[in-house]
Amino acid sequence: MNKDSDTAGNIVLLRGACLWLLAALVLAWCLVGLDFGIPFVKSIFPGKFTRVLQGHIDFLLMTALILGVYATRVPLPWHVRWAMVVGAFTNSSLFVLQAMFPVLDSPTPPDGIFPKLFLVCLLTSLVVTSYGFGKAAVIVLRSTFDPKAVS
Repeated sequence: MNKDSDTAGNIVLLRGACLWLLAALVLAWCLVGLDFGIPFVKSIFPGKFTRVLQGHIDFLLMTALILGVYATRVPLPWHVRWAMVVGAFTNSSLFVLQAMFPVLDSPTPPDGIFPKLFLVCLLTSLVVTSYGFGKAAVIVLRSTFDPKAVS
């Protein structure tokens, strides 16, 4: 397999980044709706305004990170690409869930299956996101020491 076909596999990064950029755009409009006090939007996000803002910023940040890694054109294993894309979505979405369900946004969540499931998702997301972006950073860094890779 040549380098061009290896790099073509990174297309999942480009697709993921585009989807998360669109999610950030939707959240930007939701923020406008919240600021104008539109009842429909306020009913969707009864929690803190700042959590919607954090979700919006996190989607933008993850989009930029994914596009940055994609721009290196360094081939990444499929599991690293998918961990980056899935982790970027779940990480950002957790803020949105806290805005939608304020009960999840407390230092000591109440008992129940939903808060426990949220905690499991949060911890899993942190691990998946850290693995994806951390492993990608190591692979890209290692590629800079390969004289054939740097032209």
